[in-house]
Amino acid sequence: MKLHLTTPLPPSVNHYLGTKIINKNGRPMSILYETNEARKYKKQFKKYIEEQVKIQEWESSLDKAQHYYCDCVFYFDRIDKDPNNYFKCSLDAITETQLVWADDNTVCERVNRILYDSSNPRIEFDIYPVEYIGIFDNIESLSKFEDKCEKCIRYNRNCSILRKAKEGRIQVEITNLQCSKYKEKKEN
Repeated sequence: MKLHLTTPLPPSVNHYLGTKIINKNGRPMSILYETNEARKYKKQFKKYIEEQVKIQEWESSLDKAQHYYCDCVFYFDRIDKDPNNYFKCSLDAITETQLVWADDNTVCERVNRILYDSSNPRIEFDIYPVEYIGIFDNIESLSKFEDKCEKCIRYNRNCSILRKAKEGRIQVEITNLQCSKYKEKKEN
């Protein structure tokens, strides 16, 4: 399952948000706001995403633990641009649709190539779920670990070690996918 999206270059991180000063309790305070350029870009890109999700029959998972690779090829109009400045606005737009992922904090952005096309600057995204689940390389590794967990006395109490491992948290209790807190249930 892969979703391919092509977008014109979004506003860079330098043009995504603006600042203005307001007075609060008699003191000046700086607040951030989304620029008109960013709002316009996101509105158009979100409409395109909605269309592509249907056309490509993308099945979204709003599971907050599911991570995604986002492989990118940048086509810049000039050689002095930094690809890292162009992720934020586009990934926020994808998140706002709630059609691809729950939150862009689960996205592993990878710049695969940088090319130059002054007549059609753009970014091409290939989005797909990662194979790993938390600290486990794949579903088989998780299943093997969890099969053993089911025999542990901690399992019925909603084991926090297992939950954290599925979230990708590194814990001293797990070394080489072995849990030091494992204690086998007694047979009745």
